[in-house]
Amino acid sequence: QVQLVESGGGLVQVGGSLRLSCSASGRTFSTYGMGWFRQAPGKERAFVAAIIWNSGATYYADSVKGRFTIARDVAKNTVVLQMNSLKPEDTAVYYCAATPERRWTRPPLWKGDYEYWGQGTQVTVSS
Repeated sequence: QVQLVESGGGLVQVGGSLRLSCSASGRTFSTYGMGWFRQAPGKERAFVAAIIWNSGATYYADSVKGRFTIARDVAKNTVVLQMNSLKPEDTAVYYCAATPERRWTRPPLWKGDYEYWGQGTQVTVSS
């Protein structure tokens, strides 16, 4: 049973930084893709960033490129999302997700690619 637990959300001012962590357990994730998505009130859940566990290849939504960085800590089975230069439009619930390699033949950038989800953590950016 895969479990994903997010932490690190909170309230931050415009221009500030937050670091989200996703602790993963229940599998060997070497053949997984790991992603971060976010959902603002009244909006669809949207892709933020993804990392391929074994290669370390990373992918970002255009709206966060240059501001957010996704990385994995293999020893700790953790994926982190470093968020800098935060804007009010970054306010959302952020979800960690995992997908086994068998589910995708191209980089997993869509929510339908993902099989496992965390409960989410709230990020609020105040102006």
